Amino acid sequence: MNKYNKNRVIYTTLLLVCVVLFWVFENFYTPAPYTLPDGEGSRTEIPELLRPSSTTGEIVQHAHFALSYNEAYEQAEWVAYILDKSHLTKDDRKRPYFLEDPKVSTKSADWRNYKGSGYDRGHLCPAGDRRFSENAYNETFYTSNISPQDRDFNAGIWNRLEQQLRYWAKKDGPLFVVTAGVLEKGLPSIGEEDVAVPKFYYKIIAKGNGRDLKIIAFLFPHREDIGKLDQFIVSVDELEKITGIDFFPNLPDDLEDFLEANISTGGWKF
Repeated sequence: MNKYNKNRVIYTTLLLVCVVLFWVFENFYTPAPYTLPDGEGSRTEIPELLRPSSTTGEIVQHAHFALSYNEAYEQAEWVAYILDKSHLTKDDRKRPYFLEDPKVSTKSADWRNYKGSGYDRGHLCPAGDRRFSENAYNETFYTSNISPQDRDFNAGIWNRLEQQLRYWAKKDGPLFVVTAGVLEKGLPSIGEEDVAVPKFYYKIIAKGNGRDLKIIAFLFPHREDIGKLDQFIVSVDELEKITGIDFFPNLPDDLEDFLEANISTGGWKF
């Protein structure tokens, strides 16, 4: 074998080895989970008074957000978290891997379902709201906190709403936030695990305490829209009808009935 052919064989072999190693890494490498051991590290507690109900019973509590997972749709039916002014730091964080959530009994969807789908891995609790600690940032990359989102929607009106919440948190925080896609029968899906693609996304925000509690809710079609955010305000009652979730079951009945039926921008500056 002449020198040229020998080198060609070596380079081809090295290339094949690299391809195999890359495939093994992509398909079998799993980084350590991001979950804090019980009793360790700082945590952001969600008031029991504001916790939604779960239609599945699969409630997961992480250090800085909670969720109710719906296995049939391979994503959360709600993610709940607190957003305070102190959370809005500009700490530089290295983007971690997307991981299946070890606290979900059936494991959350594999991130590979999203590859080549044309949809963003859309965070429900935004990573940008959790830069204040490495753990808080990393745990937002569990796929239980992810939903397939159209790129223009994710970077457009959905991002504008997230920016609005940061403004409110700085001005009037802390805020309680609950959010997800509307999960219903007949949705299109992506990937081998049939991750549902919601047609609508909602977000509910509460601030204040007791009788001073104020609530505002939004419902967006899953597409980019240049309209003003307040055009998408709905009542919590409406969201409960289309999701089957009781969002504030622990509030006193009279207060719950009043707040959930109310549609008002009073106290919310746009």
